[in-house]
Amino acid sequence: MPHRKTALRLAAPVTVLALALTACGGGDNTDADAKSPATTEASPSPSQPASGGDMATGESATGKVAEDPGEVTYEVLAQKVDVGTEAEAAKAVADAADAKGKVLATAHIKYTHKSGPALTEGSDVHDGATVFADGQRGGVLIGASEDAPGCEDPYDVESWKQGESHVFCETYVIPAGAASVEVHWSEEDGEPYVWKFPQK
Repeated sequence: MPHRKTALRLAAPVTVLALALTACGGGDNTDADAKSPATTEASPSPSQPASGGDMATGESATGKVAEDPGEVTYEVLAQKVDVGTEAEAAKAVADAADAKGKVLATAHIKYTHKSGPALTEGSDVHDGATVFADGQRGGVLIGASEDAPGCEDPYDVESWKQGESHVFCETYVIPAGAASVEVHWSEEDGEPYVWKFPQK
C-alpha cells in the first residue's frame, strides 16, 4: 500500500523540511443563498458532518480515514508531547545550523481502530497529524519518531483489527522557548482537532 511519507523517508533519512500552511478561504455563495433563503452559513452540510475543535486533556476525537481495503473509523488521542533541547536537535539534523534556536517536539498519538475492515498493509491515519508551536506549524523531521521510547513505526504495523490500538509519534522542529505546543489531527479535508500542551 503506498504511503505519502514513504518516498520522503527513503530519500531523506534525517532532514528538516519546512512546511507552509495555507488557509483556504470559502467561496462566495451569493447565488446559492438567493435560491435557498432558508440556508444559513453556520449549518453544516448533511453530507459533511462538522468536525474538529479544541480538545481537553485526555479527550479523544473520532474520525474516518480512507484506507485500503475500505473506510475505517478511528478514535484519536494526543497523549503527550516530549520537547527536547537545542543540542538534541543539532544532533538529529544533517546540518546543525538548521537547528539553531530550535528544539524537537515529539507528539505521542494513540489511534484505536473502532470500526471498518481489518487492515493488512499498514495505515494512513497518522498522515493527518501535525505539531504547532505558538500557533505556527513546525518543520517535520523525517525518520526520527520511530526511535522514540513508546512509539511504534506505522510502517511495521501490517495487521490492525477492530478494537486494537497503536501509538504513533510525529517529531517536529519548533522554536526553543515556545509557550504552547499543539497537536493537530484531522480527517482528509476536515477541520483539525487540537490538543494544547502548555510549556513551563
